[in-house]
Amino acid sequence: MLVGLLADTHIPEVALALPSQVGEAFRDVDLILHAGDMYDLSVLDNLERIAPVLAAKGDDDPDEVLRDPRVKWKHVLRLETHTLWLIHEMFYERIIRPWKQNDPAVHPEDIPDVVVFGHDHCTIVQRRNHVLYVNPGSPTFLNYRAGLGTVGLLELEPGRSDVHIVDLSEL
Repeated sequence: MLVGLLADTHIPEVALALPSQVGEAFRDVDLILHAGDMYDLSVLDNLERIAPVLAAKGDDDPDEVLRDPRVKWKHVLRLETHTLWLIHEMFYERIIRPWKQNDPAVHPEDIPDVVVFGHDHCTIVQRRNHVLYVNPGSPTFLNYRAGLGTVGLLELEPGRSDVHIVDLSEL
């Protein structure tokens, strides 16, 4: 399964629309995950022309985005034998620590193999304690600079997860 990843599009404040290169990068994806701060739901509508879309509510997204069924504070997905969390902000105390302390509110099957997040406007790909953490950056506002940025492609197969960061300026 191939999953397109993006975050922090900030449309229409930073850019009027998604760059066309996003469509090119995502042309073969089965699912698109937006890790928040889309600002306008039209971003999800446009992405949905490519593949099904789910999104995390960002800290700067208006509250009404939560009325959209594609948007949650946190999605817990099971894809190709992997448990994936889609969130916006990666706070150690709220995200990582509870399941390390055997919090009874967190079911063992909900412990992630992959965590997709945004908020920082930079690319992060790390494996820690058998968990893959991915921030795909931003296609429009990477490192808080307007212009072409990055998206991610997450390849999931049973027992294997790999991610590739795509620099949109190279397409």
